Amino acid sequence: MGQDKEQAIARKGRHIGVVIAVTMLIWLAMTLFIGPALELPGRYALLFDFAALAGFIYAGVNIFQLWRMRQDS
Repeated sequence: MGQDKEQAIARKGRHIGVVIAVTMLIWLAMTLFIGPALELPGRYALLFDFAALAGFIYAGVNIFQLWRMRQDS
């Protein structure tokens, strides 16, 4: 496997890790702290859940792409 391919795989893996971590932190902050502090109605919690779900689906697609990149090498 070439050096460029290894760097691309490592970069994509770091990207996936950051996306998952940031999604989880923002989701927890919005549902547990910021939402109740601003006295937002409960329907906004569902909105935050869907936004987090979208972030996790994005990460899942990228994990599949990373897996395919590793299979090609």
